Amino acid sequence: MTLWEPPPDVRETTRVGAYLSWLSGTRGLEFADYAALWQWSVDDLPAFWQSIWDYFGVIAHDQPSGVLPDGASMPGAKWFPGATLNYAEHVLRMPGRADDETAIFAHSQTRRTLTLTVAELREHVRAVRAGLRARGIGPGDRVAAYAPNIPETYVLMLATASLGATFSSCAPEFGVRSVIDRWQQIEPALLVAVDGYRYGDKTIDRRSEVAAITAALPSLRDVVTIGYLDPAHDTFSDLTGDDPLAYEPVPFDHPLYVLYSSGTTGLPKPIVHGHGGILLEHLKMLALHHDLGPGDRFFWFTTTGWMMWNFLAGAPAVGASIVLYDGHPGLSQLWDLIDEAGITYFGTSAAFLMASRKAGLTPRKPNLKAIGSTGSPLPPEGYHWVYESVGRQVQLQSLSGGTDVCTGFVGGVPLLPVHEGRIACRALGARVEAYDPAGHPVIDELGELVITAPMPSMPVAFWNDPGGHRYREAYFDVFPGVWRHGDWITIAPDGSCVITGRSDATLNRGGVRLGTSEFYAVVDNLPEIADSLVVHLEPDTLMLFVVPADGHNLDDPLRHRIRTELRSALSPRHIPDEIHAVRAVPRTLSAKKLEVPVKRILTGTPVEAAAAKGALANPESLLAFEALARKRTMS
Repeated sequence: MTLWEPPPDVRETTRVGAYLSWLSGTRGLEFADYAALWQWSVDDLPAFWQSIWDYFGVIAHDQPSGVLPDGASMPGAKWFPGATLNYAEHVLRMPGRADDETAIFAHSQTRRTLTLTVAELREHVRAVRAGLRARGIGPGDRVAAYAPNIPETYVLMLATASLGATFSSCAPEFGVRSVIDRWQQIEPALLVAVDGYRYGDKTIDRRSEVAAITAALPSLRDVVTIGYLDPAHDTFSDLTGDDPLAYEPVPFDHPLYVLYSSGTTGLPKPIVHGHGGILLEHLKMLALHHDLGPGDRFFWFTTTGWMMWNFLAGAPAVGASIVLYDGHPGLSQLWDLIDEAGITYFGTSAAFLMASRKAGLTPRKPNLKAIGSTGSPLPPEGYHWVYESVGRQVQLQSLSGGTDVCTGFVGGVPLLPVHEGRIACRALGARVEAYDPAGHPVIDELGELVITAPMPSMPVAFWNDPGGHRYREAYFDVFPGVWRHGDWITIAPDGSCVITGRSDATLNRGGVRLGTSEFYAVVDNLPEIADSLVVHLEPDTLMLFVVPADGHNLDDPLRHRIRTELRSALSPRHIPDEIHAVRAVPRTLSAKKLEVPVKRILTGTPVEAAAAKGALANPESLLAFEALARKRTMS
C-alpha cells in the first residue's frame, strides 16, 4: 500500500533534484528515475564519488591523484589518495547560512535551553581548539569525552578534528567497565567529562565514575570537567586560548573519530573513521537522501554513545542547523519539541514510533517535512500510525546501516514513494545485495545483507589491529572480498527492501530461516504485551519472552492468544514452544534487543561472559534468563 507520493515538482524542489540537474548540465548524464541513478552510482564508483566531491565543493588543501586508482577490491580500497582536507572546516562552513542564524538548538533536562548562532559556534570551536593546543593536543592525539548530547561535546569534537586529533565519546550513562574497555584500547591523552546529569527527576552524580575511569587510563595527561550539574565543578571554561580558528590539513583517511561496536558479547571493536570518507558520505546522505539544507532543523534522538550522534553532527556541512536533546523525556515531550525547536526532520527509533502508537498519541505536525526511523525494522502498523496521527505530508524514511559505516546502507529518498512496511531504496553509492548461503545474489528471496563494492565511509581500520586481522574477521571472513553486515534482507525487483533482523540471531526451524522482526511486529502489537524477545535453541526449541503490559499477566489464555496470532499472521513454524514472562527485555544503550547474549545464557554461558553489563541499558534484566537456565539444567 502506498502511503506517500513525491509531489509532481519533486525534481525542482529537492536537493537530489538539483543534483540531477547538475549532473545533466556538467556531466551530460540523464537519469529517468532513481533506479537508474542508483545503478550508475554503484557501477561507476569513481565518477559518482567525484561528482559528490565536486557538487558539494569539497575544500582540498592538496588535490587527490585520483578517486579509486587501485581498484575496488575489499578490504583495503584507497580513496582520493594524496588529498588533504579537514572535516571540521566543512561543518563550520555552513553553506547558505548567515552568521546570526541559529546553528544549534540544545534542549536539556539538566539546565535551561541553549542556542548558538553560526558565529557563536565558530567562536566556541576556535577557543576550545586553542585551549586544546595549549595543552599539547595535536595531530594523532586522542581526545575522549564522557559527556552527553550537549553543545560542549559537539564543540569539543569539532575542535579536536580541526587540530587533526582523534575524538571518541561515551555517554555518561555508560558503566565504568564499559568505558574503560573502549578507551584503554585507544589510550587518550585528554579526557573531558561531566560531573553528572539529570535523568528525568533523578540527579546522577558521575564524579566517582570519572575518577575510576581516570585511574584506569595512564595515558591521560589532563582531565577537564564540564560543570553540568554544578557550575562550581567546571574547568571546561578554562579550556580556551587566543589562537585564530584554523584547520589542520590531513590525509583523506586520517582518523577523525573512533566509534565502537556494542561490546555486548566481547571487547568492543574500536572502529576508526576517516575525515574524508565521513565527509563525503554525510554530504551525500544528509542532502540527497534526507533533503536537508539551509532552513532545515535536523534532530535525531540519540546519545553520544550511538553513531546517530556522529551522523547528526554532520548536518551543518549541508547548511542545516541541528537540535540536541539530553534527558529522558516522555513520549509527548519529544513530539512537543518539534514545535518548540522548529524541527523539520525528526529522527527517532522504530521502538519510539511503536510506543507512541501504543500510547494512542496523535501528535499532528503539519509543518514537519520528514521522519527518520532506525535502530530496528519498523512494522507496517508503525507506517500507518505516522500517516494517520502525525501527518499525510510527512515523508517517512525507514533506514538501516551501522556504526561500522556511520550511515545507512538502505533508506529513503524524496524521489520515491513510501510503501507500508518497506524501506524505499538502496542508498546511492552503496552496492547492497542479498546473498544466499552459497554467495549468490538473490532477488525477492531472504538473504544475507552484503556490500559488494567499497564505500568511502567503511572503516579506515580497527584501532591497534596489526595486519587488519580483527577487521577482516568482522566483515570479510564469510564471503571473501565482500562485506557481510549481519542482517537478513529481502530486496524487491524495484530496489525496495525489507530487513528482518540480525542473521546472527536467526531462528531456523526445519531448515526455514525466520527473521526476529516478524515476531516482534505481531507480539509487540498486542495491547497486553509491552515488549518481547525470541530465541531459538538447538535442536529445535523456540522460546518467546514477553513483558506484560501494566494491568496484565501472562496466563494460559494470553499464551493461547499469542500462539493464535503468530499462526494466523505468520505460520505454524512461528509458534513458540515455550512462552515466559520477564520483567524487562535486555537492551543495549542504543535500545537494541539482545537475542544472542540471551541465547548464550540459556545454553549455559555465565552472564558475565555472555554480555558486558556496562554496555546494557538494563543489565539486571539478564538475571531472569540466568535463573531460567539453572532451572532448565536441573529439570
